[in-house]
Amino acid sequence: MNRAYTQASNGSKPYQALILRRHGFKIPRTILTNLPDEAQNFIERCESGAIFKSISGIRSIVQRVNAERLRDIDLVGNCVTQFQEYIHGTEIRVHVIEDQVFATEISSVAVDYRYASREGLETSMRIFSLPDEVSERCITVTKELGLVMSGIDLRRTTDGEYYCFEVNPSPGYSYYELHTGQEMSRALIDTLRTDL
Repeated sequence: MNRAYTQASNGSKPYQALILRRHGFKIPRTILTNLPDEAQNFIERCESGAIFKSISGIRSIVQRVNAERLRDIDLVGNCVTQFQEYIHGTEIRVHVIEDQVFATEISSVAVDYRYASREGLETSMRIFSLPDEVSERCITVTKELGLVMSGIDLRRTTDGEYYCFEVNPSPGYSYYELHTGQEMSRALIDTLRTDL
């Protein structure tokens, strides 16, 4: 649905973070480094812990930094790695299709709910009503990136703050539709009909 050239922003999560911050989204404290000491210092300063994940659009499994990972911190010297402060809260996946917003609340104790079943953990989903201001931000960011459709990963803290992790220009949506009944397929069909 999105034009091929609009996929470029997914190649650089730091670039996306600049755009997201400009639109008022909170971004977790982040460092990109291939210096083990720098990574170690950052991790130690993260009171709620830290995670590591891909810098680009290549899919990775988000993982918490634990004692076992810290023993291997020297491996960071082989490849630039992105570390972020872990944000406690509730996962919200937002799909934007033109001016329509479909939000899903995800409940899981897994660090990366997409892989919860690998750890023998459960995941449940339900329709979520975003505040209008957050919905508008999601629509605006999607349009600024030149996208018709996006998948936006948010986390809502217990204080009601929304952190944004990334915008996916090629989001899977059927999984969320299946679990919540939100009519994303219908919105996509209507959009395609309008654009013909």
